[in-house]
Amino acid sequence: MSVAAPITVVIVHRNQVESLGETLTAFRRQTVATDVVVVDNGTDREAQPRLAATVEPDRLITTDLNLGFGPGANVGLRRWLRESSGEWCAIAPHDAIPEEDALAKILAAVHERPFVGLVSADVGDPGRPIIEPFLGPIDAPAAGESGFELTDYPHGTLMLIRRACVLEVGLFDERYFAYCEEAELAVRAGSLGWQSGMVRGARVHNPGMSADVERVAYLQHRNTLLLLREHFGRWNAWFRICMALIQLPVGAVYPPARGLHWSPAGRLKGIRDHLRGRYGPPPRDIGTR
Repeated sequence: MSVAAPITVVIVHRNQVESLGETLTAFRRQTVATDVVVVDNGTDREAQPRLAATVEPDRLITTDLNLGFGPGANVGLRRWLRESSGEWCAIAPHDAIPEEDALAKILAAVHERPFVGLVSADVGDPGRPIIEPFLGPIDAPAAGESGFELTDYPHGTLMLIRRACVLEVGLFDERYFAYCEEAELAVRAGSLGWQSGMVRGARVHNPGMSADVERVAYLQHRNTLLLLREHFGRWNAWFRICMALIQLPVGAVYPPARGLHWSPAGRLKGIRDHLRGRYGPPPRDIGTR
């Protein structure tokens, strides 16, 4: 009886060595064999000794600058495509903590679903990730309480990509830097017949957000507009801009309307740079973490 090859796990890291250590432990405790690779996005010099003590040299890829989540994941994906023959590669940030059976449950759920190219773990959110053509990535009511569920795109907290899918569709669009890159990849995959989904019960925990709120708001709005314009049309993007601008005065006087990551400055700067056609790393007037 042959032994299944380890599943490659690409962890994208920057400046959170303690969280990274917990994430490494969680992936090494999976009930399926894993081959974990860390892509370090320019961790500060003073933290480099702790990083070197946490990750084995042959498991660490250093980029010397902050490429962003999608471009950093691409570095690991290219290594996986070049050096491994495995069918699936898992991708996660440095603060994702999967339960011990998370990967096993995901792999079992997609074993007989050859058209699934992207699949994610259960983040504990009751919603189902969809892409609304005039709003972008949002949550819809869940279709079930357990097992595999079709979605428009996978959660980025822990997602798996099939080799045949990435070979046909390509890697993450590096203009996105971070946020919405998994949704954009899923749209391209869907146009070629690949399905996306999530597996309820394959839990992953994400203790907290380490990024600056203004930075998150900036990237979410800028990248949502890019996604809508390129895949649904410029009028869809203009509708989303109008909605974002309307929400600013409403949110100022009615806090429940603000939603997560409320930052008027981040939102306005994201719209500004979308109209300028400026993508990739955030500019210097955005939070730097």
